[in-house]
Amino acid sequence: MTILILGGTGKTGRRIADRLTTLGLPVRVGSRSASPAFDWKDRATWEAALDGVTAAYVSYYPDLAFPGAYDDVKAFTELAVRKGVRRLVLLSGRGEPEAEAGERTVQESGAEWTVVRCAFFMQNFSEDFLLGPVVEGVIALPVADMPEPFVDVEDIAEIAVAALTEEGHTGKVYELTGPRLLTFADVAAELSEATGRPISFVRVTPEEYVAGAVAAGVTEEEAHGLVALFGEVLDGRNARLADGVRQALGRPARDFAGFARANAHVWKGQ
Repeated sequence: MTILILGGTGKTGRRIADRLTTLGLPVRVGSRSASPAFDWKDRATWEAALDGVTAAYVSYYPDLAFPGAYDDVKAFTELAVRKGVRRLVLLSGRGEPEAEAGERTVQESGAEWTVVRCAFFMQNFSEDFLLGPVVEGVIALPVADMPEPFVDVEDIAEIAVAALTEEGHTGKVYELTGPRLLTFADVAAELSEATGRPISFVRVTPEEYVAGAVAAGVTEEEAHGLVALFGEVLDGRNARLADGVRQALGRPARDFAGFARANAHVWKGQ
């Protein structure tokens, strides 16, 4: 019962892999640095990564909304089923038509499937492209200050593990959010309270964001992709709460305030 975790070194994947390992289950990390390696951009790596696998967590890099994602996910799921994978759990995003197309591919694969459709990750502020800005005290994004129900990646990982290892989750689309709507200005205020220092939100133009991201080491292609994604999903379309965490786990979703307190040392220690 080998379980393949694509993106196994990323925010969701490594948490899922750690939980499965703790349960004593055989895990294969799907990443370019693993052995066998897995690379979404190199389909020649897929078959070896799928050898002996019976269940897989599918996380597409950089995002299901990016060009080429649909074709890759379709090809991967078809190969996975041919190789004997019986259960697929897909990480998806809210408000993304391209992601919903990817969902349909998994749903039509013939495998047992679960879709975990998620809001904007809280951990983007502590582990990803917004860590530096928070440390510097200014969150600059090319978005209106629209409310978003930020979701904790710990909730995502817990649900994915349940869907991979337990019965009762097949055929479910779990839409995951946190318990509150917060604007980026609200987030900055909560981070200020947690760290004890001023952190602000500033709206910038797409051009200003791309220039800053590239200067920080992001490729120009990914920077433009992020701008397009921000414009698509952070325009207010997702300004509503969903109850997927309670549906899957029988408890409330984790709140942003708790996340901020738990990670205050990350921003203070930089």
